[in-house]
Amino acid sequence: MTVRETSRRQYQGIANQAASQVLGFRQPQEGWVVTVRKALGMSGAQLARRLGVSRASVSQTEKNERSGNVTIKHLQAVAEALGCKFVYAIVPEMDIETLILNQAQKNATNLVRRTSGHMALEKQALPKEWNEREAERLRDEYLRAMPSDFWEER
Repeated sequence: MTVRETSRRQYQGIANQAASQVLGFRQPQEGWVVTVRKALGMSGAQLARRLGVSRASVSQTEKNERSGNVTIKHLQAVAEALGCKFVYAIVPEMDIETLILNQAQKNATNLVRRTSGHMALEKQALPKEWNEREAERLRDEYLRAMPSDFWEER
């Protein structure tokens, strides 16, 4: 195994572990700021004083969180004012290996489909089983080599 492959596997482990820990998390309907503030029994005005902003600004922050228009930096400040820790994560919806396998399969299938189409135009079409075997071979090759254009749309 090369250094590059070892490094990639380490990153895969980190992403998979993070995903396993947070995939059940869903943002509450009212948003995290409102939910935690209410859980603490803190009013919007009290949070505003802790942040050094107006009550209207807190209300706008709560609205912006729900719509996705709030910055990470601002959420960090709000979390601190609430006595909480802000956590940010991008996690795969399935394990990394499956994402990679799916992409390799997609690339292989698309290449075989395009090639098969050209061959059919020239009346040189191959049997379906041959195309399936070639797609499997190409998928495995993509997984081994992971060419630089692996994630490009084809």
